[in-house]
Amino acid sequence: MIDRLDRVVDDVSTVHSKLVLLIGEPGTGKSKLLRQLAERRAAPTLNVGAALGRELLTVPRARRHLHVAEIFRRLADDLVSQGILTVDNIELLFDRTLQLSPLDLLRRQAQSRRIIAVWPGGTRGNRLTYAETGHSEHQDYAIDGLVPFTVH
Repeated sequence: MIDRLDRVVDDVSTVHSKLVLLIGEPGTGKSKLLRQLAERRAAPTLNVGAALGRELLTVPRARRHLHVAEIFRRLADDLVSQGILTVDNIELLFDRTLQLSPLDLLRRQAQSRRIIAVWPGGTRGNRLTYAETGHSEHQDYAIDGLVPFTVH
C-alpha cells in the first residue's frame, strides 16, 4: 500500500490542488501509513492537535478564530520539506469556536505544496464527513479538488 501511496504523491505534484486525504475506518492504519510515507520521503509530520493547540494557548479564546489560519500556515511553512508535508491529528480544526472549514484550510495550503493528511471522518458516496449528523462538529464536504486515498 505504501508503494501505491508513494506513486499518488508523485502524481499530484502536477495538479493545482495537491491534497491527498487518507480515508478509512478507525484502526485501518491511516496514521501508520502516513508515518511510513513521511519516513520514506524524509518529510516532516505536522501533528495539528499538539502543535496548533500549543500555539493557540497563547491567543485569547475570543480571538483564536482570527489567528488560526495564519498560525496553521506558519506551522506548515516551518515544516514543509521538498514540497511535501504530512498532516495528522486534525480534529482540533473542527472545533466550532475556531469558525473555519478544515477542508478549505487544507486545500488552500495544498495549492503551493503537496499535503498528505489523515482524514478523521468517513465518506458517504462522493462526500467527506466528519462526526455524525446532528453532532455540533458535523461537517459534510464534496470530494472535489482533492485526491481521496482509501486505506482498508
